[in-house]
Amino acid sequence: MARAGEPLLLEALAAIRAHRVAEDGGAPPEEVERLRLLADSLYHAVVDFQLLEAGSLPGSIH
Repeated sequence: MARAGEPLLLEALAAIRAHRVAEDGGAPPEEVERLRLLADSLYHAVVDFQLLEAGSLPGSIH
């Protein structure tokens, strides 16, 4: 998980934390949803990166 994967993983973890803080802190629903979508997108990017590195990525990336 070195090389480009580690910064991406750290970014995804930061986004997940930001979403949780917004949720727990009573942020407006639009902001919570925006952060949720960002965290979800980054999480999937990390998974895709790991699959690509392992040579197991499915035929198409969305």
